[in-house]
Amino acid sequence: LGYVEGKNIVIEYRWAESDPQRLNEMAAELVALKVDVIIAHSFPGVRAAGQATKTIPIVIADGPDPVAAGLVSSLARPGGNITGSTAFQTELGAKRLELLKEVVPQLKRVSVLSNALNPNQAVYFQAIENAAKAMKVEVNQFEVRTSEQLPGAFAAMAEQRVDGVVINEDPLLNSNVAVIAALAATHRLPAIGLTILADAGGLLGYGANRPLLYSRAAGFVDK
Repeated sequence: LGYVEGKNIVIEYRWAESDPQRLNEMAAELVALKVDVIIAHSFPGVRAAGQATKTIPIVIADGPDPVAAGLVSSLARPGGNITGSTAFQTELGAKRLELLKEVVPQLKRVSVLSNALNPNQAVYFQAIENAAKAMKVEVNQFEVRTSEQLPGAFAAMAEQRVDGVVINEDPLLNSNVAVIAALAATHRLPAIGLTILADAGGLLGYGANRPLLYSRAAGFVDK
């Protein structure tokens, strides 16, 4: 698109290191710098940006269904200062359960791994739970708050003898995908998550092409 960093564009980058508690502070920093646009991803990131400013345009590079999350009024007419792309994560959770059932026909009990600090995880779990009822599959939720809690969560799932695991989409879980794939293999638990789970050695991955979503975000910024 003709932008060259340091020449005709300046990029201010902030990373919460998987700690959503830092997002509000960092969003406020960017607003104070009077940036022209904010790019954010995931529900916590977009929400923090939306709470920090109602005037600076916010582009969702990759995130939840913005209508279901209460971020915009509609897909056709978002209103406000938020726009961008969505991976429809709510629907993806239910689809992942269906795919796991196809691969493991004897699937009866499934655990859903979530980040307790992500308020949108309840929406994801509800969608999976609704799909599970139609498939006559029992689901329960295991929540973690840090990466250090992942081994204990998988050990507990194995102890409950679940037949498989659905990994919810969340920055904490996404950034620890290799650890999650290894733990699932160690405990012999068939697991499905976003596409990079399969790339990391997990059984199944299904979802949007994330690098492409980020490339599209540049187009929104340009507009």
